Amino acid sequence: MTARILVVDDVAANVKLLEDRLTAEYFDVVTAPDGATALELCARAQCDIVLLDVMMPGIDGFEVCRRLKADPKTHHIPVVIITALDQPSDRVRGLEAGADDFLTKPASDVALFARVRSLARLKMLGDELRLRAQTTREIGMSDALMEAVSDTGEHGRVLLVDDRELSSARIRDALAATQSVDVEVEPHEALFRAADGDYDVAVVSLSLENFDALRLCAQIRSLERTRMLPILLIADPEQHSRVLRGLEVGVTDYLMRPIDANELVARVRTQVRRRRYTERLRANLQTSMELAITDGLTGLHNRRYMEMHLQALLDQAASRDRPLSALVVDIDFFKKVNDIHGHDAGDDVLREFSRRLKASVRGIDLAVRLGGEEFVVVMPETDGAVARIVAERIRTKTAAAPFQIRGGEATLEVTVSVGVASFLGAEDDAGALLKRADVALYRAKTDGRNRVAADAA
Repeated sequence: MTARILVVDDVAANVKLLEDRLTAEYFDVVTAPDGATALELCARAQCDIVLLDVMMPGIDGFEVCRRLKADPKTHHIPVVIITALDQPSDRVRGLEAGADDFLTKPASDVALFARVRSLARLKMLGDELRLRAQTTREIGMSDALMEAVSDTGEHGRVLLVDDRELSSARIRDALAATQSVDVEVEPHEALFRAADGDYDVAVVSLSLENFDALRLCAQIRSLERTRMLPILLIADPEQHSRVLRGLEVGVTDYLMRPIDANELVARVRTQVRRRRYTERLRANLQTSMELAITDGLTGLHNRRYMEMHLQALLDQAASRDRPLSALVVDIDFFKKVNDIHGHDAGDDVLREFSRRLKASVRGIDLAVRLGGEEFVVVMPETDGAVARIVAERIRTKTAAAPFQIRGGEATLEVTVSVGVASFLGAEDDAGALLKRADVALYRAKTDGRNRVAADAA
């Protein structure tokens, strides 16, 4: 997997060394001699991952990282701090600034490339969601990117998989002040708990007895419900090669023993933030998809959704030789409601009618607001006789009780007219079916409204 890597270092020899190593692995490399240039390049979306030195003139690496993570436009770019600083306090400072990882110079090629590829995969998975979230922000939805920037990464739910009591107790105690921790000592049960527990991060010991911890990590990645769950691996120093293998199978981050409690807390907070960020983007994507196929006023499906699915329903009915019927429903004298009582009252009528319409049809039926006061109901497995019964039910439910408008201050008598048509088989199509139902609706209106008329075909 390739990516565009931004190398930021004020020492030309260091830049050249990293550039040559990364280029040899087919990464596209961009360089910056200082923090200000790096911020400018990132703002122009010219990199996928930032490899950042700390000790630079002007803006140091910690401040560059903080600014990148505080800006919704660059918050999503993974940052790896690579520096000669090697104290636990330095790592914690980098992680608290928002860095995704902290490598000490000289970083081995194997460790560097494994980390870069792992972060590139994570970024690629999130990019589509992020772009959708930016689009939905433009139509007034909640800004998932701004929420991600302000998230502290605290009060998350952590699943700790460790079968050594002393080790699990130390990790749990270190995290207790900032996270809610559940301990699972049975690796076989951990996968089920991860799938059912709505956790923000899984912390897995690589030293599980009688079970391959990396297999558990791979299984977590393979399940749809846990595919995006961050995994933090806890390993012993001699297990470094296994850690690199873990990054290849989907481990998100790792920490070597002996564990520094502050670094553990910082790394878990980073993963909790990443999880929440992804979930916010996913929720925005789901909402945007629903907006694309749903009528905002009534909650029914819209014309676009019907056009995408009606022909498929007809094809299915034809292949199975099963009946299908369609209703076109129109609210009688709706223009007068708007003219006399105002458009707010008209909206009240549309919402209440939609509620009664949904209560009159089955879950498998496709109820659509076609536009204005016109609605369509497509009913699979329904012949003409049954469709007329349903149409009559809709008509009577509409006329049975007055509609409240203006928050209940007034009521209106509302009626509807309904046209019914049935699918004629493989030679029929969606346009012809709806045209026949529309002709039947016109006849119902010319015959006096508040009635049902069926297609004569």
